[in-house]
Amino acid sequence: MNEWYKNIQIIVDEIDDCIRQNGDEKITLSRLALILGYSEFYVSRKFKEISGLNLRDYLRNRKLAFALKEIRDTNIGIIDIALKYGFSSHEAFTRSFKGAYGITPSEYRQNPVPVVLRTVIKPFDCYLLGIGGTGMANLTEDVKIYFVTIPAHRFLHIRNYESIGYWDFWQKQSVIPGQDCETICGLLDSIKGKLDDAGGNGADSGSGQLMAFINEPNGRICSWGIPLAEAYGVRLPADYDGEVPPQMQIMDVPEGEYIVFEHGPFDFETENSCVEEKIEKAMKDFDYAESGYCLDTTQGRVFYFYHDCNRFWKYVRPVKKV
Repeated sequence: MNEWYKNIQIIVDEIDDCIRQNGDEKITLSRLALILGYSEFYVSRKFKEISGLNLRDYLRNRKLAFALKEIRDTNIGIIDIALKYGFSSHEAFTRSFKGAYGITPSEYRQNPVPVVLRTVIKPFDCYLLGIGGTGMANLTEDVKIYFVTIPAHRFLHIRNYESIGYWDFWQKQSVIPGQDCETICGLLDSIKGKLDDAGGNGADSGSGQLMAFINEPNGRICSWGIPLAEAYGVRLPADYDGEVPPQMQIMDVPEGEYIVFEHGPFDFETENSCVEEKIEKAMKDFDYAESGYCLDTTQGRVFYFYHDCNRFWKYVRPVKKV
């Protein structure tokens, strides 16, 4: 089964690459089937089985997502954007856009409210499939440890007081209406101005989205003895005054000092577990007394967790001088 999760991931990546390069003519079922070495019928059936969408509908959703960001972030004419992403007319584009997001392109440009953006699917998510780090790793990268001062900002998020880890977090959120992974990631992906956005899409810090742990009295007692609530969201500028989706909350995070434990890029499938062990050991062995700092466990402080195998894995923990 994992082979087909990988195959669908190849299709997903190929679709996004072609859209970015304006190569719509390359996105055909026959070409995708040829790449994988299977019949068109079999590829189409497996795509629907794993993704839950027809290939044609998925492609349309991704074009709309790319188009929405151009409407949000540029002054390019709406008809030009429509034609760029393969829509035959302004009317056809408006009809599809409103059907997907409940708002017309012109209304959205005037008031870019959060919408559930049709984010890229990740069928081969090693984390959720439970196969991260199953192979032999050859890790030479050391964990970098450094202190930073992070300016005041806002944190838009959902939180869970009982979950233990990423997988458990989304399992628990999925039973709360409007707080499943697809809906939340789609809403966060549509928001402009995320401080950590590197242009990606979906549930990773490459799209400005990250896990966090908030020191909360009602949270679960963690391994170092303080109550933490798990959260998932985005960091935004301190002056952000956009609309807050009703199923989320936003908090002001004051300027503060942090210690960062960071590992560089790694192969998710073979090295994930090893990288995690390496960072955990670095955090456990760090001599805070010698540094002149200690962890700041004041109520309301936020511990950030970035996990993006193409860029880095890092923990950002609040500290204070002793």
